[in-house]
Amino acid sequence: MATLSGAVGGLVLRNPVMLAAGILGTTGSSLRRAARAGAGCVVTKSVGASPREGHPGPVVVQVEGGLINAMGLPNPSYKNFQEEIDLARQGGVPVVASIFGDGPEEFAEVASGLDADCFELNLSCPHAERYGSEIGCEPSNVEDITRAVKKSVDVPVWVKLTPNVADIVSLGKAAQRGGANAVVAINTLKAMAIDVETGRPILGNRFGGLSGPAIKPVAIRCVFDLSAALEVPVIGVGGISSWEDAAEMILAGAQGVQVGTALAGGYGIFGEITAGLERYLVRKGLTLMELRGAARKTP
Repeated sequence: MATLSGAVGGLVLRNPVMLAAGILGTTGSSLRRAARAGAGCVVTKSVGASPREGHPGPVVVQVEGGLINAMGLPNPSYKNFQEEIDLARQGGVPVVASIFGDGPEEFAEVASGLDADCFELNLSCPHAERYGSEIGCEPSNVEDITRAVKKSVDVPVWVKLTPNVADIVSLGKAAQRGGANAVVAINTLKAMAIDVETGRPILGNRFGGLSGPAIKPVAIRCVFDLSAALEVPVIGVGGISSWEDAAEMILAGAQGVQVGTALAGGYGIFGEITAGLERYLVRKGLTLMELRGAARKTP
């Protein structure tokens, strides 16, 4: 069988298929279960400096092509989250802590207060005032925050980028200047749904972030552009629900992929994707490294 193990963004992984932030990462037990189901690493739900209840419900609505969610970054704060990370580590794979803050100092506070194998900076959530994409849409903020976290920890730092901008490459370059070990692309797209009977937005927050198959073509394009422009690795996320989706993302230039919305079908998705990738590489007579970015080399 083809080997899927290797380095991704400063971590050595048994395979490049990861659990994305925000899906099952609220508890250490769910993270541990994802790891035992075959994920190469697991990413927690985003945690910040202070507890947050999040937005009022409804917080999720199913739409054609995926889901729109407006959770609002609910979390117990980093001060009450270390136990979940420790429990997740029982799964035997690296645990990446997704964190958020309102600026460099708060990001650094959260990162220095947690013991994780890697940090993923949430600079891309589209529905939380003063956080996420509201500050992550400016390259100067991305660079300053990345640099502040890098100075406060001695483990890899990934930066999750928002697609809700005209030029995502400028954000990737800013993360690279700040010392990021990898960038993650993409977070959800700003979206909303309206109930035609009541005439009102369905979500309690009115709008949220679209995830699922509908955003995969956007994610593929972002990964393609970022991997061509950056020296640091790109981790692709957005609409991956099969090995074919993962292969497409790797062909675009991704060193790793994250799975989120597709977890609605069960934890078996990790095994399905890795097994499919292995068969594909054998059939094509390629290594994972040879597959990466091959779409850019095709005339």
